[in-house]
Amino acid sequence: MGDDTATLHMDGIPADMLLKVKKYLDCFHLSLQKLQEVSARLRKDMVRGLGKHSHHRAPVKMLPTFVTATPDGTEKGDFLALDLGGTNFRVLHVRVVEEQQKVLKMDSQICAIPKEMMMGSGEQLFDHIADCLGDFLASHNLKEQTLPLGFTFSFPCEQKEIDKSILIRWTKGFNCSGVEGEDVVKLLRKAIDRRGDYDIGSVAMVNDTVGTMMSCGYRDQSCEIGMIIGTGTNACYMEEMKNVKRVEGEAGRMCINTEWGGFGDDGSLKDIQTEFDVKVDKMSINPGVHTFEKMISGMYLGEIVRLLLVRLTEEKLLFNGQTSEVLLTPETFETKFISEIEEKEHGLENTQKILTKLGLKWDLVDSRVVRLVCDAISSRSARLCAAALAALANRIRGNRRLDHLKTTVGVDGTVYKKHPNFSDELQSTVRRLAPQCDISYLVSEDGSGKGSAMVTAVAQRLALQSRLLEDSDGDDEEEEEDN
Repeated sequence: MGDDTATLHMDGIPADMLLKVKKYLDCFHLSLQKLQEVSARLRKDMVRGLGKHSHHRAPVKMLPTFVTATPDGTEKGDFLALDLGGTNFRVLHVRVVEEQQKVLKMDSQICAIPKEMMMGSGEQLFDHIADCLGDFLASHNLKEQTLPLGFTFSFPCEQKEIDKSILIRWTKGFNCSGVEGEDVVKLLRKAIDRRGDYDIGSVAMVNDTVGTMMSCGYRDQSCEIGMIIGTGTNACYMEEMKNVKRVEGEAGRMCINTEWGGFGDDGSLKDIQTEFDVKVDKMSINPGVHTFEKMISGMYLGEIVRLLLVRLTEEKLLFNGQTSEVLLTPETFETKFISEIEEKEHGLENTQKILTKLGLKWDLVDSRVVRLVCDAISSRSARLCAAALAALANRIRGNRRLDHLKTTVGVDGTVYKKHPNFSDELQSTVRRLAPQCDISYLVSEDGSGKGSAMVTAVAQRLALQSRLLEDSDGDDEEEEEDN
């Protein structure tokens, strides 16, 4: 990945073959100028997404999260966290220790959601969640306490307030009746009331990118961007309130969940989409949606590589023109193979094992070409991600009219963490696209658990501060201004 590594991968490939292979890989190499254009387009789309009247049509949704501050290091106390985003959900007890500037996971429990419950009534689902939460509290002697709760609910929602979130639609195999269009916090509270043997305190709804930013924000108070590059991709950042046109109020800042995976859904990335991207999109369960995500995230990278390998084999540039049944089957080339193939020490060895597993007859040149293909796809992913991150950093710098911005990005996701060169490539590209921004990167530890507890802790601190203001003496007008 990057020019040096790409050169390294070209060793041992005959010049005439290299020329023919590169013809298919050139469309994945994006110049710095093209990346600058992509970054500028995203910044334009961010403005549309923030607009009161333009957000409906904006491909980048820019959803307000009602998280209005990052941690300041004074947060402390015990919190519960609920993380629901698939066939299992987690309950956690988290302790925030001010003296050590640490978020400690005290205990956690995973609860399964039976298949039939995923298609049943919403009441049944939330009763099950309330039962599991009750069992957890009982087994850890927490039932007598009324603890605040951070709720990571990873389905498309429209957040109205920090503790009010309306489910837009179910995804990931769920289809519980009576939940779409309803406030999920209210449904959870009703289920807890039906049990009647415990209570919870204030609730904060948390998107997983926000959790990533907040879990890093306690360790580093300059963290104001959260980014995930894993199965999917998304980012959030702290925006000036005066620019968030859909929410009342001008003062302060609010965290915005960009939903940048939808960038390009209006056709704005057509000039960089390859025929392989178009094919991946057509074969997906949601054609025409999440264009950007399909070019860079873990769910799709392996499939782009597979399509390219099939094409190169058809052109007799690989495996003597002989494919295999496995290679011709969609989604058999896993994204984790890319990381294994590009591994510095044992990459070639890994490549050969993977090709054998895919039922292919290979020689040494074949394995080198496959490495080159993986490098082209992962490199483009890192560079596109860098273009998007540079757009966020440049926007924050522009908002504050700074000559130079120093900030931290909290990062999570398997592509970023597991690929041997991805983070280096992303960081070096961001430096070139946002030279006036000095960015540090912090890998998140359990954003959806510790992060959601952190959001709750910050919300509690802010509520306490505003209560102190309301209780203080002075005339009403002054109090309003302070708020």
